[in-house]
Amino acid sequence: MREAESVAPGVLGQRLAEARKACGKTQEAAADCLGCSRPVVIAIEKGTRPASADEIVKLASFYGRSVHEIMRPSAPQVALAPHLRAVVDQSVKGSQDLSSAIWEMQRLAEDYVELERLMHAQLPENHPPELRGPVPSGAHEMRALAEDVALRERARLSLGDQPILSLRRVLESEVGIRIFCGALPSAVAGMYAFVADLRYCIMLNRKHPPERRRATLAHEYGHFFCDRHKPGIDYLSEGSRKPANERFAEAFAMSLLMPATGVRRQFREIRETTNDFQVADLCRLSNFYFVSVQAMTLRLEALGLILEGSWRLLAENRFQAAAAKRGLNLSAQSSESNDPYPERYKFLAVQAFQHALISEGELAVFLRCDRVTAREIVRDCLNCSDVDEGGNEAMVSMRFEDSLLRSKS
Repeated sequence: MREAESVAPGVLGQRLAEARKACGKTQEAAADCLGCSRPVVIAIEKGTRPASADEIVKLASFYGRSVHEIMRPSAPQVALAPHLRAVVDQSVKGSQDLSSAIWEMQRLAEDYVELERLMHAQLPENHPPELRGPVPSGAHEMRALAEDVALRERARLSLGDQPILSLRRVLESEVGIRIFCGALPSAVAGMYAFVADLRYCIMLNRKHPPERRRATLAHEYGHFFCDRHKPGIDYLSEGSRKPANERFAEAFAMSLLMPATGVRRQFREIRETTNDFQVADLCRLSNFYFVSVQAMTLRLEALGLILEGSWRLLAENRFQAAAAKRGLNLSAQSSESNDPYPERYKFLAVQAFQHALISEGELAVFLRCDRVTAREIVRDCLNCSDVDEGGNEAMVSMRFEDSLLRSKS
């Protein structure tokens, strides 16, 4: 453990206070843990009374945090979590799952920044411009704007009008957004927040099906255009009439995932081949774009390609999309993951460990696993499977540190 004197008392106190709040502990409980009075805990959190090494170890364990995390020298970023907590819907106000997910999102974002600091690897920044002016309230104008913004964003990212194989990977690597997956309450689809030092952060509900997470991610990205600096939590319930920014994000998501030109072309090819468009074709088309059958149906309705009310009719007939896809032997076409953190985050952690910048215990904390699993992740990152000339499978060491610009001496 770093010496307590190496961390400013104010920074240390702030981290201890945030760790205590995140796990729902009171200052009285912290005082009982240390065997001291509440004013002592208050003084430690304010930074007016330095904490001893023994007190730091006890409090870190009491709060379920690692000493490494508490003793991190950089100042904690506290803006993200409080802002999200301020916009929690009253229906889930007391949800411990949501509160824990908000703080985990905060911790993952801070850990990501710490890994970038250790490895001198800044997150790429290729953010699109924000919308000028408010989102139109009229349905037609709003949908036209969402369609145009999605089309321009696809062009900006050179995506054409084909399905996006992995939207998460595109937004992480091409745009520079931090995307996490967490155990959110079932009624919550996702949440987003923008903080200058942490950048734009999104957390998706890993308990939701891949198609739902993908739609949620596109929806949250829509907020990046119309209300970038306003944190939000998106719920599954339809509720009353949605505000214009929510309806824009919803329309943008559908346009981004199912571009009009590509959908029309696919639909036309099916019609020209079969002289019809059946429910089986609908299922295949939804699988092709890796969206739900409901989303695909509503998109086709909006484009005027099928009769309005088609989804309502299917729902009334209790159409089972999952069973239909199994019957048609349709397999997933996307590589969307529900890993807690991005691939880049994982590789930064492994590289920091390889360069002896963090210990094995600290690596396990960064990767949210035990030490045995952390070793396996390192092995998988640094080795790959190959077949030798004799046809035997062998593990090949990946020497990522070898330079391609300098000759070996």
